[in-house]
Amino acid sequence: MTEYNPDWPDLFSAEAAELSRVFGDQLLQIHHIGSTSVPGLKAKPIIDIMPVVKDIRAVDELNDRMEELGYEAMGEFGIPGRRYFRKGGDRRTHQVHVFETGSPNIRRHLAFRDFLRAHPEEARNYGELKAALAQLYPNDIQGYMAGKHGYIQRVEAEALSWCVNHGTGGLNR
Repeated sequence: MTEYNPDWPDLFSAEAAELSRVFGDQLLQIHHIGSTSVPGLKAKPIIDIMPVVKDIRAVDELNDRMEELGYEAMGEFGIPGRRYFRKGGDRRTHQVHVFETGSPNIRRHLAFRDFLRAHPEEARNYGELKAALAQLYPNDIQGYMAGKHGYIQRVEAEALSWCVNHGTGGLNR
Protein backbone atom coordinates (compact mmCIF):
# COMPACT_ATOMS: atom_id res chain seq x y z
CA MET A 1 0.00 0.00 0.00
CA THR A 2 1.41 3.38 -0.96
CA GLU A 3 0.37 7.00 -0.70
CA TYR A 4 -1.42 8.46 -3.71
CA ASN A 5 0.90 9.07 -6.65
CA PRO A 6 -0.04 12.04 -8.88
CA ASP A 7 1.55 10.18 -11.83
CA TRP A 8 -1.19 7.51 -11.79
CA PRO A 9 -3.58 9.43 -14.10
CA ASP A 10 -0.76 9.82 -16.65
CA LEU A 11 0.07 6.11 -16.41
CA PHE A 12 -3.61 5.39 -17.06
CA SER A 13 -3.70 7.73 -20.07
CA ALA A 14 -0.62 6.18 -21.64
CA GLU A 15 -1.95 2.64 -21.25
CA ALA A 16 -5.45 3.67 -22.36
CA ALA A 17 -3.96 4.95 -25.62
CA GLU A 18 -2.32 1.55 -26.24
CA LEU A 19 -5.51 -0.31 -25.36
CA SER A 20 -7.56 1.95 -27.65
CA ARG A 21 -5.44 0.78 -30.57
CA VAL A 22 -5.98 -2.87 -29.61
CA PHE A 23 -9.77 -2.60 -29.15
CA GLY A 24 -10.24 -0.36 -32.19
CA ASP A 25 -13.83 0.21 -33.26
CA GLN A 26 -15.11 -2.18 -30.58
CA LEU A 27 -14.20 0.41 -27.92
CA LEU A 28 -16.95 2.79 -26.81
CA GLN A 29 -15.38 4.23 -23.65
CA ILE A 30 -12.35 3.66 -21.45
CA HIS A 31 -12.26 4.57 -17.76
CA HIS A 32 -9.67 4.77 -15.01
CA ILE A 33 -11.21 2.91 -12.05
CA GLY A 34 -10.00 1.45 -8.79
CA SER A 35 -8.07 3.12 -6.02
CA THR A 36 -5.45 4.74 -8.26
CA SER A 37 -8.27 6.74 -9.91
CA VAL A 38 -9.18 8.55 -6.67
CA PRO A 39 -6.91 11.50 -5.83
CA GLY A 40 -5.45 11.20 -2.34
CA LEU A 41 -6.42 7.55 -1.82
CA LYS A 42 -3.78 5.10 -0.60
CA ALA A 43 -3.51 2.22 -3.02
CA LYS A 44 -1.58 -0.69 -4.32
CA PRO A 45 0.19 0.88 -7.30
CA ILE A 46 -1.85 -1.08 -9.86
CA ILE A 47 -3.66 0.89 -12.56
CA ASP A 48 -7.19 -0.47 -13.08
CA ILE A 49 -8.66 0.22 -16.50
CA MET A 50 -12.21 -0.45 -17.65
CA PRO A 51 -12.84 -0.50 -21.41
CA VAL A 52 -16.49 -0.60 -22.45
CA VAL A 53 -16.98 -2.45 -25.72
CA LYS A 54 -19.78 -3.16 -28.19
CA ASP A 55 -19.47 -6.97 -28.08
CA ILE A 56 -17.69 -8.79 -25.26
CA ARG A 57 -17.25 -11.92 -27.39
CA ALA A 58 -15.14 -9.96 -29.87
CA VAL A 59 -12.63 -9.28 -27.07
CA ASP A 60 -11.70 -12.97 -26.99
CA GLU A 61 -10.25 -12.57 -30.47
CA LEU A 62 -7.88 -9.88 -29.17
CA ASN A 63 -6.05 -12.02 -26.62
CA ASP A 64 -2.92 -12.29 -28.81
CA ARG A 65 -2.76 -8.52 -29.24
CA MET A 66 -3.17 -8.03 -25.49
CA GLU A 67 -0.36 -10.52 -24.88
CA GLU A 68 1.86 -8.45 -27.21
CA LEU A 69 1.33 -5.55 -24.77
CA GLY A 70 2.41 -7.79 -21.89
CA TYR A 71 -1.03 -8.81 -20.61
CA GLU A 72 -2.13 -12.24 -19.49
CA ALA A 73 -5.68 -13.12 -20.61
CA MET A 74 -7.70 -14.51 -17.70
CA GLY A 75 -11.19 -14.81 -19.25
CA GLU A 76 -14.12 -13.87 -17.01
CA PHE A 77 -12.03 -14.53 -13.87
CA GLY A 78 -14.98 -14.81 -11.51
CA ILE A 79 -17.25 -12.11 -12.93
CA PRO A 80 -19.69 -13.28 -15.63
CA GLY A 81 -19.61 -11.08 -18.71
CA ARG A 82 -16.19 -9.60 -17.96
CA ARG A 83 -12.88 -10.15 -19.70
CA TYR A 84 -9.96 -9.66 -17.34
CA PHE A 85 -6.32 -9.09 -18.26
CA ARG A 86 -3.37 -8.49 -15.95
CA LYS A 87 0.09 -7.17 -16.65
CA GLY A 88 3.29 -7.51 -14.69
CA GLY A 89 3.05 -11.04 -13.29
CA ASP A 90 3.72 -11.17 -9.54
CA ARG A 91 4.55 -7.45 -9.60
CA ARG A 92 1.34 -6.46 -11.33
CA THR A 93 1.23 -2.96 -12.80
CA HIS A 94 -2.09 -2.92 -14.66
CA GLN A 95 -5.44 -4.71 -14.62
CA VAL A 96 -7.97 -4.43 -17.42
CA HIS A 97 -11.63 -5.18 -16.73
CA VAL A 98 -13.55 -5.22 -20.03
CA PHE A 99 -17.35 -5.07 -20.02
CA GLU A 100 -19.93 -4.92 -22.78
CA THR A 101 -22.03 -1.78 -22.94
CA GLY A 102 -25.10 -2.12 -20.72
CA SER A 103 -23.40 -4.27 -18.08
CA PRO A 104 -24.46 -3.23 -14.56
CA ASN A 105 -20.83 -3.66 -13.52
CA ILE A 106 -19.91 -0.52 -15.44
CA ARG A 107 -22.21 1.70 -13.41
CA ARG A 108 -21.19 -0.02 -10.17
CA HIS A 109 -17.47 0.63 -10.73
CA LEU A 110 -17.97 4.22 -11.86
CA ALA A 111 -20.39 5.06 -9.04
CA PHE A 112 -17.95 3.78 -6.41
CA ARG A 113 -15.09 5.77 -7.96
CA ASP A 114 -17.11 8.97 -8.36
CA PHE A 115 -18.50 8.73 -4.83
CA LEU A 116 -15.01 8.42 -3.34
CA ARG A 117 -13.78 11.32 -5.47
CA ALA A 118 -16.63 13.49 -4.18
CA HIS A 119 -16.28 12.35 -0.55
CA PRO A 120 -12.63 12.67 0.55
CA GLU A 121 -13.45 11.61 4.13
CA GLU A 122 -14.89 8.32 2.83
CA ALA A 123 -11.85 7.87 0.58
CA ARG A 124 -9.60 8.42 3.60
CA ASN A 125 -11.57 5.81 5.59
CA TYR A 126 -11.22 3.35 2.72
CA GLY A 127 -7.49 4.00 2.47
CA GLU A 128 -7.04 3.42 6.19
CA LEU A 129 -9.02 0.17 6.02
CA LYS A 130 -6.96 -1.07 3.09
CA ALA A 131 -3.68 -0.18 4.82
CA ALA A 132 -4.75 -1.99 7.99
CA LEU A 133 -5.83 -5.06 6.01
CA ALA A 134 -2.60 -5.09 4.00
CA GLN A 135 -0.67 -5.13 7.28
CA LEU A 136 -2.92 -7.81 8.77
CA TYR A 137 -2.88 -10.01 5.63
CA PRO A 138 0.48 -9.33 3.91
CA ASN A 139 0.49 -12.67 2.08
CA ASP A 140 -3.21 -13.53 2.04
CA ILE A 141 -5.10 -11.84 -0.80
CA GLN A 142 -8.28 -13.74 0.11
CA GLY A 143 -8.17 -12.41 3.69
CA TYR A 144 -7.47 -8.90 2.40
CA MET A 145 -10.38 -9.06 -0.08
CA ALA A 146 -12.75 -10.54 2.52
CA GLY A 147 -11.84 -7.74 4.91
CA LYS A 148 -12.85 -5.11 2.33
CA HIS A 149 -16.02 -6.85 1.17
CA GLY A 150 -18.52 -5.49 3.71
CA TYR A 151 -17.17 -1.97 3.43
CA ILE A 152 -17.30 -2.03 -0.37
CA GLN A 153 -20.86 -3.40 -0.38
CA ARG A 154 -22.04 -0.64 1.97
CA VAL A 155 -20.31 2.20 0.14
CA GLU A 156 -21.27 0.86 -3.27
CA ALA A 157 -24.97 0.90 -2.33
CA GLU A 158 -24.62 4.44 -1.02
CA ALA A 159 -22.66 5.45 -4.14
CA LEU A 160 -25.30 4.10 -6.53
CA SER A 161 -28.02 6.03 -4.68
CA TRP A 162 -25.84 9.15 -4.59
CA CYS A 163 -25.24 8.99 -8.34
CA VAL A 164 -28.97 8.80 -9.04
CA ASN A 165 -29.67 11.72 -6.71
CA HIS A 166 -26.84 13.84 -8.16
CA GLY A 167 -27.54 13.04 -11.79
CA THR A 168 -24.05 11.66 -12.45
CA GLY A 169 -25.16 8.13 -13.16
CA GLY A 170 -21.63 7.15 -12.20
CA LEU A 171 -20.33 8.38 -15.52
CA ASN A 172 -18.03 11.24 -14.53
CA ARG A 173 -14.57 10.85 -15.96
